[in-house]
Amino acid sequence: MTRRRTPRTSVIRLTTGQAARTLRHPYSLHPPVLALDFGATSVLITTSGPVTVDDLKFARQLAREAAHFVLTLERHFSLSHCEHRHADQATATTGKAA
Repeated sequence: MTRRRTPRTSVIRLTTGQAARTLRHPYSLHPPVLALDFGATSVLITTSGPVTVDDLKFARQLAREAAHFVLTLERHFSLSHCEHRHADQATATTGKAA
């Protein structure tokens, strides 16, 4: 990923959960829209006009970072469940929580 050229002026944190979802809206005559819905808040991602090389670069970068995000979530989920199983087994064996 390239270094940011302009300073960050604000940050919006949107957390995932049951209300979070993504939707792709394909259109035959216009560029597609990717919607990220977080309950009452939606973020729409699309191009500012005809699709350019920069749009494709951004979409590929978005896909790559999303794939890494999934892998990291899966690793954290797996580790979390291993810790819970280990604690449950220790409690069952000793009668005391680990």
